Amino acid sequence: QSGPILTPMSRLQSELQRLYGAHSPAGADRAAAAKGQVQAVVLELARPADWTVLSTLWRGVQADLNLPAPAIAVNGIDGFQLWFSLPAPMSAAQARAFVDALRLRYLRDIPNDRLRITPPIDAMPPQPTLEGQWSSFVAADLAPVFADEPWLDLPPGEDGQADVLCRLERIKSADFRVALERLVIADTAPPVSIALKADSAGLDPERFLRQVLNDESVALGLRIEAAKALLPLSGYRRRD
Repeated sequence: QSGPILTPMSRLQSELQRLYGAHSPAGADRAAAAKGQVQAVVLELARPADWTVLSTLWRGVQADLNLPAPAIAVNGIDGFQLWFSLPAPMSAAQARAFVDALRLRYLRDIPNDRLRITPPIDAMPPQPTLEGQWSSFVAADLAPVFADEPWLDLPPGEDGQADVLCRLERIKSADFRVALERLVIADTAPPVSIALKADSAGLDPERFLRQVLNDESVALGLRIEAAKALLPLSGYRRRD
């Protein structure tokens, strides 16, 4: 009995897998996804797109925290995105806490309704959005060109997208830990400190989320998100 026919991945698919675990047939990646873990996290600034503002964070993670540059994308509608390639699969709550710390350090004055922090979505660039508009990964030197129209009028070529991504690196585990320590020392936000202390202590996901939920110093929005995240963990029990 013959097995399934495996189609070789394109250059773009290979780069998406390397950075974000996307389109990966690897069992480890499937297992991580089943546990609700993510290998990437996305920060979006929209309504309107403003690369001048978002570039402050893009440059800051490199200059201040010694992290590799995240990928830059236009969402095809109204905003810019930064795609962070994490050193290893982690809970969505931990990934969000990391990017929320960056947001509070570099984008503190930006209204929350213009920002969105999410795990990678299925419709990652390049994808069509509105009629005649495409989301796309873009090179840093071209990002300012899309400030007024954060989309492409034509579908971007796969080789061109692969060329943008092949220059990027995943965050190394050691650099990630150092960056987290610097963010905590800077006391950017109580929820971030809670998340990092819980993670470093090896707490299970349910205990971490309950700490966020029950801490009155945490922003109400994050406590609500923690409550939502606890729902699928209702059957989770530690086996100490």
